[in-house]
Amino acid sequence: MPFPLSPRTIDAIADIITGGPGMGGAPPPIGFYRSGPQIEKFMRSCNVAFQVTGSRVPALVSCLMAVNNGIEPEKVLPRIIEAAADPRDFAAEPERHTAVIDHLNRALQSDGFELQSQGQRVRLVVSGHSTPVVEQLSGIVGTISFDTVRRDLDRALASIEADPEDAITAACSTIESVCRSILIELGEPLPGKKDVQGLFNAVKRPLGLAPERSDLHSQIADDVRTTLGGLATVIQGVGALRTHAGDAHGRERGYARVDARIGRLAIHAASTVALFLIETWQRKFPARDLLRHDDPA
Repeated sequence: MPFPLSPRTIDAIADIITGGPGMGGAPPPIGFYRSGPQIEKFMRSCNVAFQVTGSRVPALVSCLMAVNNGIEPEKVLPRIIEAAADPRDFAAEPERHTAVIDHLNRALQSDGFELQSQGQRVRLVVSGHSTPVVEQLSGIVGTISFDTVRRDLDRALASIEADPEDAITAACSTIESVCRSILIELGEPLPGKKDVQGLFNAVKRPLGLAPERSDLHSQIADDVRTTLGGLATVIQGVGALRTHAGDAHGRERGYARVDARIGRLAIHAASTVALFLIETWQRKFPARDLLRHDDPA
């Protein structure tokens, strides 16, 4: 990610976290007004040590500038920005959340970033680097009971720039979680080999995705078999990439085998596969209850 951020963006982040100076006659805050102790608590939740000395707004700006110009700001600032725009804090005031996103994005655009809503979260991404399939998958796993899928996808998206090796591992886990979730929902046994290829092979039969199926129209049979074979190849490739370039099996200190491009490739490929599997499951079993387990029946 292109860090450090501009001073204008740092000021915008401080605006949201502090709620502004809070002086009489000032316009209402875009974010929430936070007292000094509340700002300290917010920063602690982001794993940043901070203590207000003097005025709370200048103190926070100084802290953010220190992070911005410090070591690995790409690992710390996204966490702070995403926490400041967490939609869960604005559940009762969605219009305020929209104003927060707009305020931050106006500043972030000059730094080449944007905040995007992805399911029940917002993510800081490089402008133009999200895709409709990732956004659609993020949305769909926010409404069904596949909680582990959402966590794996969130982890992949959060790691894509700062830790692409971890993003690849999480992308592969996203497919695995979809397959496991579908098998569990259908009461099917999990395979003995629970890697991504073993799980996909187990889910093909109940979903009717085996290339050797014989119920296809003659005009499209070969095309469908070719496409399903390609789907298996993509899954095999993501699994191999996880083994050879991900961090699931450890990695050498200070050695990066891949860059963010390959991390994005893995996430986009995994998201396409995961979305197709979920939509196939929904189409084949439309009577299934797709509510999240913590939603009222």
